[in-house]
Amino acid sequence: MTEPVSITQKDPETEADVIVVGAGPAGSTTAYHLAQAGLNVLLLEKTTFPREKVCGDGLTPRAVKQLVKMGVDIDAPGWIRNKGLRIIGGGVRLELPWPDLASYPDYGLVRTRMDFDQILAERAVAAGVKLHMNTNVTGPVLDDRTGRITGVVAKTADGEVTYKAPLVVAADGNSTRLSLAMGLRKRDDRPIGVAVRRYYTSPRHDDDFLESWLELWDGDRLLPGYGWIFGVGDGTSNVGLGLLNTSEAFKNVDYRALLRSWLAGMPEEWGYQEDNATGPVRGAALPMGFNRTPHYTRGLLLVGDAGGMINPFNGEGIAYAMESGEMAAEIIAQALARPTPAQRERALHDYPRVLKEAYGGYYTIGRIFVKAIGDPRIMKFATRHGLPHPTLMRFTLKLLANLTDPRGGDAMDRVINAMSKMAPAA
Repeated sequence: MTEPVSITQKDPETEADVIVVGAGPAGSTTAYHLAQAGLNVLLLEKTTFPREKVCGDGLTPRAVKQLVKMGVDIDAPGWIRNKGLRIIGGGVRLELPWPDLASYPDYGLVRTRMDFDQILAERAVAAGVKLHMNTNVTGPVLDDRTGRITGVVAKTADGEVTYKAPLVVAADGNSTRLSLAMGLRKRDDRPIGVAVRRYYTSPRHDDDFLESWLELWDGDRLLPGYGWIFGVGDGTSNVGLGLLNTSEAFKNVDYRALLRSWLAGMPEEWGYQEDNATGPVRGAALPMGFNRTPHYTRGLLLVGDAGGMINPFNGEGIAYAMESGEMAAEIIAQALARPTPAQRERALHDYPRVLKEAYGGYYTIGRIFVKAIGDPRIMKFATRHGLPHPTLMRFTLKLLANLTDPRGGDAMDRVINAMSKMAPAA
C-alpha cells in the first residue's frame, strides 16, 4: 500500500483518519490493515471482550490465509487444526481433504468466537489502532450540505460522544444500524440463512475433520441446509445446523426443535444430550450474496456481514469478512493518499467494483445453487446421486468452499474459475 498522509489530529481519542464500527473479524481486520498503512484508526466496539457470537467456529483455508497475513500465532494453544471436510448423507460417509493449492494452506482451524474476535482486535491494537469498547454507535454524523458521513455518535460509559473522521467503515454485522441510518436496506432478492448452534461436552471434541450432515428432515420434509459437528478441542463440540430461505418450509421451521430432533438420532456415546450441553441453543441470521448494497456511498464502506458477504454455498462468513476488510483498507489507503477530493472519491468508488470482481460471479452461481436446492426433489437427488462419486464431491468441495488456484490450477480449478468469470456479477 502507498503510505497516506495522516490527518492532523485535534483529539486522538475522538478524531481519526478512519472510524471502524464493530470489532468483529471484518472490523478488526480492516482496522489492522489500515494501521499497517500508516493511518490513524478508531475501532469502536459496543461490547467488551471476551464475548460470545453465534458461529460454527470452523475456519476454512481461506480464513487461515487471512490469519497468517495478520500475524496471528495459529500454533498457540487453543487452535485446533483440521484436515478437511467429512460429508455424511444418502447413506454415504466421505472424507474430503482440503485441496493442495498454491494460493491457500491445506488445513483449516477451529477456534471459538468467545476469544477469536478478541485475538484479532488485539492484533489491530498492536498495529496502532485505538480500540474503544463499551461504545455503542447509535447513528452517523452527516454533513448538512452533502449528506456525507463525517463521523458517528455513540453511547459510552461517560455519556454520548461524537467521533469524527472523513471515512467510516460499517463492520457492525447483519443488523448494521449504521448502514440502515444511511438508507441502505437489505435486498430481498438475495438469500438469507439461519443458523442455530449449541456446545456439548463430547469425546469427539478433537476430531481432525469438520463434519457436515447433508440431510435435514423436518418430519417428511427434506430441508435445504446442513448440520455440522465441529470439535473445538477443549472437551466440547460445536453442533448446529443452517437453513436457507429458498424453501417454502423456511418460515414454518422451529429451528431449535429441529436441532433437538436431529441430535436425538446421534449415537448416545457422542454425548449430544441435554445433560451434556454447556449452554443454551443460540441462533443468528446469515446475510448472503451481497444482500446490502451499495458497498460504498457518501464516505461509508460496508465490510463483512454488514454488506451481506456470507458465501451462499456453505454459510462461511469469517473468511469473506476478513478479505473484504483487507480490500476496503487498501482502497481507503489509496484514496486518502490522493491530493484532491474528486480523486479520493474516484478511488473509493472502486471498492464495489473490486468486490464484484472478487465475488460477484461466484455469488451469482451461489444464488442459483441455493434456489435449486430449495426444491426438496433436487436436494434429494443431489444427495443420493452426488455423494457416491468421490471425484464429483472433490469438485463440489472446491466449489462450495471457493478454494481454487486462479492461475496454474488443475482442471477443476479452471472450470470453477471460468464459471465464476462467465456468470454475471451479483
